[in-house]
Amino acid sequence: MDARGGRGGIAAVLAVLMAASQAQAQSMTPMRGEITSFTDDFAVRVSPYNPYPHRIQVEVRVYDEHFRPVAAKVSPGRIMLGSRASRPVVVVVKFDGRGQRRVRVCTESVPFPHEKTRIKAQICGRFIARRLR
Repeated sequence: MDARGGRGGIAAVLAVLMAASQAQAQSMTPMRGEITSFTDDFAVRVSPYNPYPHRIQVEVRVYDEHFRPVAAKVSPGRIMLGSRASRPVVVVVKFDGRGQRRVRVCTESVPFPHEKTRIKAQICGRFIARRLR
């Protein structure tokens, strides 16, 4: 390969990297937290965010630290987010007799049924809750 071909290849790789760095991704805040509760359950408020120029539908789900589903009250559980919009969601989880719970609260995109792109994105935050007695 001559020097001109090598430079062209490097320029192509740099162009791809620059385009990828501008890619947007759905997000959620906060991504981690510690909660102290005096009751038999604890609450976390998260805010999923849609960075895209079109609306998306998301569900908020709760898992344990090994990604097994956890029974929780999520309000609202499924929401439509407009372009560049965020909305708070409240998650309530029971301690189930434990003094500490580690959970992952995840925002999962719900693909629209008649769209060509059927990508399901998931972003999760980690939370540790401690019950004071």
